[in-house]
Amino acid sequence: MAFTIIEISTLFLAIIIAVVLYVILKNGTQLAMNAVLGILVLAAAKFLFGIKIAITLLTVLICAIGGIFGALLIIILNYLGIAFV
Repeated sequence: MAFTIIEISTLFLAIIIAVVLYVILKNGTQLAMNAVLGILVLAAAKFLFGIKIAITLLTVLICAIGGIFGALLIIILNYLGIAFV
């Protein structure tokens, strides 16, 4: 059985697409987990300490990128009255 160029190129393209999807989904899962943990930290701070921080797109992005450290940064900036007041 001889493979044609179309079959080989289709296989090669499928492998590339599979690798790209794996990388995107792997990073997307980590980003989502960071966002959820950051939002949980913000929610816990709001509940336990009475901090008034609105959960907006900006706070979610900061928590998604920074995770728990991003949430702590938001809490500190709010406490100091610099941002997220």
